[in-house]
Amino acid sequence: MSDVFTKQKRSDVMSKIRGKGNKDTELVMIQIFKEFHIKGWRRNRPLVGKPDFTFGKQRVVVFVDGCFWHSCPQHSTMPKNNREFWKKKLGANKIRDKFVTKELKNKGWIVIRVWEHELGNRGMVVDKIKRAMPKLIDVPSSNI
Repeated sequence: MSDVFTKQKRSDVMSKIRGKGNKDTELVMIQIFKEFHIKGWRRNRPLVGKPDFTFGKQRVVVFVDGCFWHSCPQHSTMPKNNREFWKKKLGANKIRDKFVTKELKNKGWIVIRVWEHELGNRGMVVDKIKRAMPKLIDVPSSNI
């Protein structure tokens, strides 16, 4: 089925759509924090890259990266339509993720990136966080 808009009009319409984060993945992450009694996190802290969660005292940020938008090596697929656009768009996302991680690390932050598909294995997610903030989580790894 062809688009009802011209290419220019479609581009204009799409440029006006602003992302607000993936609420589903962020809600799952909040459930994990609550389940494992992980406290001290905040959202919407004005830092480069807009981390999903920030632990200010520990200087740790957590990003929950969607498999499609951030080009997960296990699950990302390239759309067949408008392939060049998507290669450019998704490639730019990967470059931006690397830049943001580097900038935050240079400013003294520990950066944790959790793939969307990893949220199904809560123990693995908690282990990632525990390695970055061992004093924050008092649950032994064997109980996860």
